[in-house]
Amino acid sequence: MRNILLIAQREFRGYFATFSGYAILAAHLLLSGLLFNIYAVGSRAKFSQRVIEDFFYTASGMAMVTAILLAVRLIAEERQTQTLVLLRTSPVSEREIVWGKFLSTLAFFAITLLLSVYLPALVFVHGKVSLAQIFAGYLGLFLLGAACIAIALLASAWCGTQLMAGAGAGVMVTLLLVAWMAARVSEEPLKGLLNYLALHNQHFVPISRGLLNLKDVVYYLAVTVFFLECAVRSLESWRWRE
Repeated sequence: MRNILLIAQREFRGYFATFSGYAILAAHLLLSGLLFNIYAVGSRAKFSQRVIEDFFYTASGMAMVTAILLAVRLIAEERQTQTLVLLRTSPVSEREIVWGKFLSTLAFFAITLLLSVYLPALVFVHGKVSLAQIFAGYLGLFLLGAACIAIALLASAWCGTQLMAGAGAGVMVTLLLVAWMAARVSEEPLKGLLNYLALHNQHFVPISRGLLNLKDVVYYLAVTVFFLECAVRSLESWRWRE
């Protein structure tokens, strides 16, 4: 655990030591604010609950993109700069490397989400908002982001450049997003399986409405752990090939 925290601290400081971390943070907040005003608030009168629901729907898209952008550098950058070999020859395991890098990105992602809390809070000015819905929505964004970080980390472990890792992560996330569309033209039991595997439709939409179900939390945790362990196996296999 100590090695995981040391790696996490090193990587977390790296986000504040480079321009890219600030750029991603600023872009996320700027675009989230624009989408909130254009799509969530809009030009027509809405109930406050619907405004918050629409906000989390658009914020979920921003969360997935931001998570991928933050995570694609984690291993691919080390390989590009030829520092991954130094890291892996130190007395740390592949699992400690993967989980340490994951926790650092998750912490930075959580800060990004927290800085956007003022957007749903603005609804209090002219309406009534359920704090439970806001809490559930942000927990859903956090879990969705964690899953996307894990997916992007696996892509980063597979690919030699950040650009390739970003493309690979985008493909995997997109496939999980559109699984519900494939379910519509499938028969049971495949239909039920594809609906359950869909990253957003069946699991996040209820959360955006304030309906926090244990099965949805378990789903996102399971996806996160699965892809992180795949990244661990990928690094382990790379060591054996060498």
